[in-house]
Amino acid sequence: MRNYEIMFIVRPTLGETEIKEVVKNFENILTSNGAKVVDFKEMGQKEFAYEIKKMKSGYYFVYNIEATDDKAIKEFDRLSLISNDIVRHLITKIEK
Repeated sequence: MRNYEIMFIVRPTLGETEIKEVVKNFENILTSNGAKVVDFKEMGQKEFAYEIKKMKSGYYFVYNIEATDDKAIKEFDRLSLISNDIVRHLITKIEK
């Protein structure tokens, strides 16, 4: 099993229900591609150090997942780059 940490920022102009929908959608992308969500943290809205896409803040979320291969990671990466709702994302492989 490979362990990953995925941090992503959702744009602040969305409503609360829209944010939950985006997070649930990306969680479904991970689980439908064979990853298991070990831990999930909602870190709330935080100010950026500098403007990103003319935004000054965003909602931070962190997933810790286990996967047998990188299929789910590649799909999450691909779709988060396309999505207008995700401002930034970072995928880190955790070595144990």
